[in-house]
Amino acid sequence: MSPQVIGQLRVGLAQVNPTVGALEANTDLILEYAKKAVAAGVHLLVLPEMVLTGYPVEDLANRATFRLASKAALTTLATKLGDFGDLVSIVGYLEESASRRPQNAVAVIHRGKVLATYIKHHLPNYGVFDEYRNFAPGENSLVIRVHGIDVGIAICEDIWREKGPVSALAARSVGLVVVPNGSPFERNKDDVRAALVRRRAREIGAPLLYVNMTGGQDDLVFDGDSIAVSATGELIARAPQFDDGLLVVDLDARALSSNPDLIISEERVGGYLKNNHGIAPRLEIEGEIWQALVVGLRDYVKKNGFPSVILGLSGGIDSAVTAAIAADAIGAKRTFGIAMPSQYSSEHSLSDAADSAKRIGLNFRVIEIQGMVNGFLNSLGLTGLAEENVQARVRGTTLMGLSNQEGHLVLATGNKSELAVGYSTLYGDAVGGYAPIKDLLKSEVWAIARWRNKVALSRGEHEPIPLNSILKEPSAELRPDQKDSDSLPDYQLLDQLLTIYIENDGGLQGLISAGFDIDLATKVIQMVDRAEYKRRQYPPGPKISRRAFGKDRRLPITSGWRENILPS
Repeated sequence: MSPQVIGQLRVGLAQVNPTVGALEANTDLILEYAKKAVAAGVHLLVLPEMVLTGYPVEDLANRATFRLASKAALTTLATKLGDFGDLVSIVGYLEESASRRPQNAVAVIHRGKVLATYIKHHLPNYGVFDEYRNFAPGENSLVIRVHGIDVGIAICEDIWREKGPVSALAARSVGLVVVPNGSPFERNKDDVRAALVRRRAREIGAPLLYVNMTGGQDDLVFDGDSIAVSATGELIARAPQFDDGLLVVDLDARALSSNPDLIISEERVGGYLKNNHGIAPRLEIEGEIWQALVVGLRDYVKKNGFPSVILGLSGGIDSAVTAAIAADAIGAKRTFGIAMPSQYSSEHSLSDAADSAKRIGLNFRVIEIQGMVNGFLNSLGLTGLAEENVQARVRGTTLMGLSNQEGHLVLATGNKSELAVGYSTLYGDAVGGYAPIKDLLKSEVWAIARWRNKVALSRGEHEPIPLNSILKEPSAELRPDQKDSDSLPDYQLLDQLLTIYIENDGGLQGLISAGFDIDLATKVIQMVDRAEYKRRQYPPGPKISRRAFGKDRRLPITSGWRENILPS
């Protein structure tokens, strides 16, 4: 067959939100999108990586019962997909090797049967990924022929590595490549993905379609952002970020003879009116971050069955932003804010907390804690820092008590800057089941607060975050006239140091090279290193940076290593 021969194909990219372990619900989700695909005249439906099991399954992959359940669910799904006529579906699921090792796989399903499988070759073992721990790699490429078009398949990391599956598909002269993904959100990652997909399409010499999942899974958020590019790397379609949906892409593809592993259909299609799939606009950076936080919290609440959330409203920027995120995620009526003033609380703390609640429309009450604090102090005789922390711990106990009594999920309101340097109280402001802003530096919290208020004004709505909460100097208010700056550098300065030391692994040498004073750099490094034990006990929260605390950045709690400037 001549390379000049062109075939047409309508492909549906199902950008969907599965739930880990929910095999029946995920099956129904896949069938829902198969129905949409048939209604749209799609020939080939591509779903995300491990969509049938949800992703990442982590050590669930090691349970034989779960692997068997995944394969049984695939058989059931294939049978039900038989009701959708000639539709060809590519579905991610959990397979196992002949030696019973777990495998990250996709199945090619047509007319009620699984006709072929492809096993992911490259297993990421960095950042949040532990796939080398959980899966056995595949070795063979897979090319299927659909309506005369030879379609190559790769899974996520397979296209991030040089050579390997990419080279194999290029050598087999495929007419199209489809790539199911489970790629978590990070700020600015969409540009990196798009550049990679364009480069790979040019290397292979064929259009490349990249479909990513959406939704939250514990501390990961998947942002969709599925894209289609031409053989020359031109962006031809893009799905909205964070939204579920079916992106329908019409392609003119080469119909080359590449000795496909599976021939499903030779009959060409064409002559139909092409779909105007369009390119969804990119969100600005603050909008990306805000939406990631909203989706992460929404799905944590929904997928774990919590009816509502509760948080301490202090009148400060962190709790005001967290409350606004919660209201956007699950609605103001399911969000409960508690002001807990003590003898050191300022008047504006209570009034700003009430203002925040009023602007958002959430449930709000005031619980005086000084009597409870006095009970502790009178019984234990605590003074100084121990006395200050009693106030925070009484607030934490109060929230957890209301959680137990009323069924709310407690939200911790700490930010990454505070967590980095240990500026939090264990079993106090660090209590909770989920921490929406734990991966945001303080300067980023202010930035998204201003952005969210700007969006509200553009919609003709009230600004959800009080201006005073944004402008006033941060304070824990655990002693008279306390300010965060009593113990910490200015947050704008601190965040610059933390970016170098945490996100870039710069070390002391990196901070000195960036022009920071050695005494300040040493102090910040010591604070960060000493707080590791606190961070280990902090609730999960959505990852938005390249080096989030937890799965991304893993350091020993007990360590004799001390940063020093190495001799030149």
